[in-house]
Amino acid sequence: MIGLAAVLTTVPSLGAGAQEASELAEKLSNPIAAMISVPFQFNYDNEIGPERDGERFQLNFQPVVPIPLGEDWNMISRTILPIIDQDEIFPTTGEQFGLGDITQSLFFSPTHPGPSGIVWGAGPVFLVPTGTDELLSAEKWGAGPTLVVLRQSHGWTVGALMNHIWSFAGDDDRDAVSTTFLQPFLSYTTPDAWTFGVNTESTYDWEAENWSVPVNVSVSKLVNFGHQPVSIGGTVRYWAESTDAGPHGFGARATITFLFPE
Repeated sequence: MIGLAAVLTTVPSLGAGAQEASELAEKLSNPIAAMISVPFQFNYDNEIGPERDGERFQLNFQPVVPIPLGEDWNMISRTILPIIDQDEIFPTTGEQFGLGDITQSLFFSPTHPGPSGIVWGAGPVFLVPTGTDELLSAEKWGAGPTLVVLRQSHGWTVGALMNHIWSFAGDDDRDAVSTTFLQPFLSYTTPDAWTFGVNTESTYDWEAENWSVPVNVSVSKLVNFGHQPVSIGGTVRYWAESTDAGPHGFGARATITFLFPE
């Protein structure tokens, strides 16, 4: 027990102070913060497929890397690489396990917020067909614009992230991709580095003309493992809208994020 207590400590124990710990946790609520972070996001959903008896486990590896572009601008690289294990999603296909398609975003963002405190970033987003199974991949190359806008004040973070992807190459036998992603988010970070949040991760498929709208309620805590700041969080998800073959009801998420502040 003594050894565990020595390893798992709150950030203030490193001398940063409670205020610095809270500021670091709040910084993590900014999708384009100039800070390297490496989240591992574990997702579970069920009631999937025509018979609603399928389930999916998905681990998203989501490194965020800022790249300075002079004194006034940063380029923020955000990558989402999914590792998927799903069963009974499609009739007679059984289980699939492997990589899904990578989504790669590049945000060009001013180094400092404007006079109103608005933080923003814009740039391209790419869909890369890295799926290792035809049922885990769109098998299309895609690209489009992405944008994030937010404001942070007194522990509160409010904003939205959005993108649109059109396919431009890939397997001609597969459906074209034209999807809009909308993620409005609201969170509050306490002085002792707890963060409570709510968001949606809505997707509209313009080809199939349908919505997928999961609503996420989350809580996380910033701690240290030795000298390594880590955010540990959990999320309850409810599918307010879904396709006939998509997830229904409730899902869950657990997130571990390693932070590498300057």
